[in-house]
Amino acid sequence: MFSGAGRNVQPFLGKRVMDMDKILLVEDDFALAMGTEFALQAEGYEVIRAGNIKQAGEALKSRPDLVLLDVMLPDGNGFDFCREVRRRDMQVPIIFLTAVGEEVNIVQGLELGADDYVTKPYRVKELLSRIAANLRRSRYTRKDETEQYCFGQHRFLVKEFRLLDRNQTVECTPCELRLLKELVQNEGMVLTRSQLLERLYDTGEIFLDDNTLSVYMKRLRGKLGEDADWIETVRGVGYRFRKKGVTEL
Repeated sequence: MFSGAGRNVQPFLGKRVMDMDKILLVEDDFALAMGTEFALQAEGYEVIRAGNIKQAGEALKSRPDLVLLDVMLPDGNGFDFCREVRRRDMQVPIIFLTAVGEEVNIVQGLELGADDYVTKPYRVKELLSRIAANLRRSRYTRKDETEQYCFGQHRFLVKEFRLLDRNQTVECTPCELRLLKELVQNEGMVLTRSQLLERLYDTGEIFLDDNTLSVYMKRLRGKLGEDADWIETVRGVGYRFRKKGVTEL
């Protein structure tokens, strides 16, 4: 069963209008697949649905951004499909959909190269949170090798996770740097407070509420000094990092 499917599902992080992430859903249970597809589309994802290994193999040609993969399928199992994806050296995130209590399946899937798992019946909020977290990690992995962000007298080195002020390291907490990273990698876009809270909470290292976010934002701006105005407050909504080009290393 899919907890929440078909009951006025509300978008969790806000719909994506442009540059939608594409998700390959490999699930042979028709009702579960339809409910999951509905929830993902309500969130703004493009969904490609496959009911067996053969269809999933064909769907890989469309280069999905993430795969939701059931373990038991009519013409094979998800483990074999996961193994084939990794054999092709495709680094697309894979999240296994597994039944409660199938701990052996969970371990085997992770050992084969899966990135995460969700146990059935899963809640809409949990599933969307896991998907968003894995997509972000995947994007950061691709970007971190080549990018730095220069603004004012500061440089943010993404791969090294360091903030420099005229080549001098600025002492920041990991949470402050994660907050800056979210802002600069979405430059020009307004990030709501709820979006920032959700993304920073994914680290599992510290509990963040609305007041805590305000404190971290104030500290970060204080450390940026004269360049603090690069972070704009959009009253009643959230924050935006002013648009500026990305410099390739």
